[in-house]
Amino acid sequence: MTSPTVFISYSHKDEACKDRLVSHLGVLQHEGLFDLWDDRRIGAGEDWEKEIEEAMANANVAILLVSADFLTSKFIRGTEVPTFLKRRDEEGMRIFPIIVKPCAWKQVEWLSRMNLRPKDGKPLSGGNEHQIDTDVVAIAEEVAAIIKRVPKDSSDKGHAHLDPEKISLAKLPSTSSLLFGRQKELEALDAAWDDHKTNIVTLVAWGGVGKTALVNAWRNQMGDDSFRGAERVFGWSFYSQGASEDKQVSADMFIASALKWFGDPEPDEGSPWEKGERLADFIKKQKTLLILDGVEPLQNPPGEGGGRIKDPGFKSLLREMANHNPGLCVITTRLEVDDIKDFIGNSAQNIPLDHLSPDAGMELLKHLGVKGTSKELKQASREFGYHALALTLLGSYLTVVYDGDVRKRDRIARLTDEEEHGGHAKRVMESYEEWFKGKPELNILYIMGVFGRPAEGGAIKALMTKPAINGLTSDFKKFSSKNWLFALNRLRKVGILSNKDAFGSDKLDCHPLMREHFGEKLKENNPEAWKEAHSRLYEYYKKTKEFPDTIEEMAPLYAAVAHGCEAERHQEALNEVYWYRIQKRGEYFSTKKLGAIVSNLFALSCFFDSPWSRPVEGLTDAAKVFILADASFHLRALGRLAESVQPMLVALDAAIVQEDWMNSARAASNFSELHLTLGNLALGLDYAKQGVEYANRCGDAFERISHKTTLADALHQAGRLSEAEAAFVEAEEMQKEWNSERPILDSLGGFRYCDLLLSQREYRKVLARAGQTLGWNKTLEWDSLLSIALDHLSLGRAHLLQTRQKETGDFTLGAEHLNQAVDGLRQQGAQEFIPGGLLARAELYWVQGEFEKAQRDLDEAMRIAEHGSMGLQKADCHLEYARLCLAMGEKEEDARRNLDTAKEMIGEMGYHRRDTDVREIEEKLL
Repeated sequence: MTSPTVFISYSHKDEACKDRLVSHLGVLQHEGLFDLWDDRRIGAGEDWEKEIEEAMANANVAILLVSADFLTSKFIRGTEVPTFLKRRDEEGMRIFPIIVKPCAWKQVEWLSRMNLRPKDGKPLSGGNEHQIDTDVVAIAEEVAAIIKRVPKDSSDKGHAHLDPEKISLAKLPSTSSLLFGRQKELEALDAAWDDHKTNIVTLVAWGGVGKTALVNAWRNQMGDDSFRGAERVFGWSFYSQGASEDKQVSADMFIASALKWFGDPEPDEGSPWEKGERLADFIKKQKTLLILDGVEPLQNPPGEGGGRIKDPGFKSLLREMANHNPGLCVITTRLEVDDIKDFIGNSAQNIPLDHLSPDAGMELLKHLGVKGTSKELKQASREFGYHALALTLLGSYLTVVYDGDVRKRDRIARLTDEEEHGGHAKRVMESYEEWFKGKPELNILYIMGVFGRPAEGGAIKALMTKPAINGLTSDFKKFSSKNWLFALNRLRKVGILSNKDAFGSDKLDCHPLMREHFGEKLKENNPEAWKEAHSRLYEYYKKTKEFPDTIEEMAPLYAAVAHGCEAERHQEALNEVYWYRIQKRGEYFSTKKLGAIVSNLFALSCFFDSPWSRPVEGLTDAAKVFILADASFHLRALGRLAESVQPMLVALDAAIVQEDWMNSARAASNFSELHLTLGNLALGLDYAKQGVEYANRCGDAFERISHKTTLADALHQAGRLSEAEAAFVEAEEMQKEWNSERPILDSLGGFRYCDLLLSQREYRKVLARAGQTLGWNKTLEWDSLLSIALDHLSLGRAHLLQTRQKETGDFTLGAEHLNQAVDGLRQQGAQEFIPGGLLARAELYWVQGEFEKAQRDLDEAMRIAEHGSMGLQKADCHLEYARLCLAMGEKEEDARRNLDTAKEMIGEMGYHRRDTDVREIEEKLL
């Protein structure tokens, strides 16, 4: 058998670095772990190019010794790197870049997206002798760990055993092992795993059709074959948070848990977007099988925007996986995933899951013990829509109640529910409900409905404590623990309750459609039991760490909020749990420190009768204003601007009625900013003026300064430049009186003033002002990070303008600040500002002739603007597209089309600060 091969790609000018690495790797080579190959093995007179090509084709791992000489080598850039990248994409080959000397690797697109060694891409040469040896030893051990997973004989079709610690499947639901009529879909999943060009597969079907059962059967087959070369296997089900598409569900817990499992030392750090991208990077380090079950709670329901992912971190993860993934991501959902539709047919594919065929339905009923002719069994399958869950329940019911007589199916009541909403399955559930009446099995099903997710043992015990809950746990007084276990086993036998999982969990689970059905029945028929059960669960989940430090520790508190609201203890849940503990007494800890924006929005949804406009009646007036404003804030932070309008308007009206002028001023200014972003400049101006009026009434100096700058910014966007400048000057005079130690506008107000100055080409003033405020903000705590990012954006734009006007060609400082600005804005999740940072950096790129990078930033900015309905930013994107087309010198028609679109939008919105930009582009097109 032959050992795996490690190919070393390097520049001969870095021979000393290569030799040092080889000396350490040689120890492992002598142990027979692998064979090292570099071009010094080519003998005199041999065809060196052919030898290198053969070695590249046979290598299992490629080590790249990156330096400026490496990056400028024609053979390396033109032959070796493209070969390795192709093999990585098509075969999953491992590439191991090592930065050996300082170089501009961040500007090399294919390299900047990789995980580099030493950590953070710090060059080996930067350390002392001891540190270099330490780094090289760590690299050698990591290469050895990678190569151990490569079979020594490439002709061996078997797969190495995957260590249990590399597999995490406990979060996937257990399902019946029955699977009929799905051979075609199983083969499609096999083909997707073997096809290195396929990164994501989505199985799409309505509830109960058998998506989860199919994936479980396939991954069991994969497990029997040691997962066929997978290096990691991770599974997660979002049904654990409820299956209804209208639920406000977060991926925060999934992302934090996955980051921790994949080895991220700080899984709660960063914005949702950043965490999603970081998780994708961890997953892509090895060939990973990622199974994501029941994604629809994270998607918009059918209709406009249907299927779009609501959670930004999860959206980032999926798009990164669609772009590149050496393994495979398998998704089950009731709706096609809108966010990856542009990848379908290339790196992603949909597998629609149809109902069972007549023959498969017949075989399933036969297997369950149903008796009848083939014609009768096929007819029964047809009557129940060939629906997998409905037929499973039907078969078990007929077998247990009517000795399997298929003709007795007429005893099952007909319902009017639509087929896709589980109507056929609900018909059988109704019959079970009648059959189990007065028996503990029915109470167990009602308990499952209370949870709406897998029910953990401790929480079930909390429901079972004395005094009994009338109509829910009261009947259990008559039963022993043996009766309880008998009832559980009976429910499992008929296929209603899931079997015990293989991971020893004490949770009880059933199909999400059943949870929904029996929960609705309990709430409708016994509302007092419903409230008492949720009240007990509220108390149970409150008994956790008072002030959690991580998202995982925070999970019981989010559950407590949901149960407290179902128990109609809204005010208590808001005060004692959401405000006091989740947000750490109003410090917004979970938002600012953990980035749990979506989880907070889920919690806030519990306080609304109709999100996001009508709070529940059980709250005080002040509490209603608070949750409306907080919901609007979180929606804006997620880029869901159109949704944030209604709660903001209701909060403003309520604050005015209460004559709460400070909150009225804040709400009016927030409303102004929102309307400006959406492109409603007239309304933005009106509300900015209201904000100034209410701030004057409250008399607070800080509020008066802040809202004056909001008005100045609205005037600027409308093209009323002299009025805008006067308002900024007035605000700054107020700032000097209020805080003489910081006499110029800073934070958001300072950024807006710099924006006006830059439009007037006053880059020197901006360099002085933003440089000073950046120094101030760096001395503050972590909640000033947005201000720091905005200062970097102002400085980056100013340096870029300076370089262009002076024609020095030195873009170093501009690039440094703009990169920090984009990174900082992403980290803060500042969706309204990210497009501005990307647009400024796109300008930097196209001025330097880096058109591909400019296009990438522009495309990202447009995606954010379109998803957030950001009118001004969309117009800015069209203008920048026009400039890029002109800079490339070959797309004048595209430039004209983008300019015409921008002109039309600018006119409709009254966005007249861009009139000058339009004229400049038109002159270039003449």
